[in-house]
Amino acid sequence: MTTVLIADDQPMQRFGFRMLLESQDDMTVVGEAGNGNEAVHLVARHHPDVVLMDIRMPGLDGIEATRRIIASGARTRILIVTTFDLDEYAYDGLRAGASGFLVKDALPEELLAGIRAVAAGDAVVAPTLTRRLLDAYVHHLPAVPGAPAASDPRITVLTEREREILTVIGQGWSNTEIAARLHLAESTVKTHVTRILAKTGARDRVQAVILAYDTRLVTPM
Repeated sequence: MTTVLIADDQPMQRFGFRMLLESQDDMTVVGEAGNGNEAVHLVARHHPDVVLMDIRMPGLDGIEATRRIIASGARTRILIVTTFDLDEYAYDGLRAGASGFLVKDALPEELLAGIRAVAAGDAVVAPTLTRRLLDAYVHHLPAVPGAPAASDPRITVLTEREREILTVIGQGWSNTEIAARLHLAESTVKTHVTRILAKTGARDRVQAVILAYDTRLVTPM
């Protein structure tokens, strides 16, 4: 059973999410939060598997709430839900530690699939979509003049092959594409990805893409 916390300042939005989630045999809603502070408090109380996190909420917004939840060491995963005109904030949400994002007009089955993927430790956002998002908002990256990727301690722990795979993950390649283009078994690619996440401390594939941008292994096209 996947436990979910809904964080949104709109009561009707929370009601709609609850109705959808409780129609599923494998999901249950453990609470609702109307702002970021409530979300942080309820995560500490209920330890949900997934939080559906709105961005714009009164008081503490969804990005800062995400940052605080991740910083607390909670195993809870965050799925940002946003509207089309707020895509600029999705990048900040991912950097804060969210495992992915969806738009609020996503189809019900897309939302449910996203929750299940996040709960299983996967990224919700397809790699190519994540890359386009980061390309569009790469100006949010901090300037690191004169600091090549090779000097970043998160990169120096990787083998040459792992660094190569992290680079193409950042370029939007799926495991199947990596296996085909680098002439590796897909199981071998999955092993490499697992090791990359463990060595770099990236929570999931989305965070690995952000790492590839942060360390300039990948630059906007």
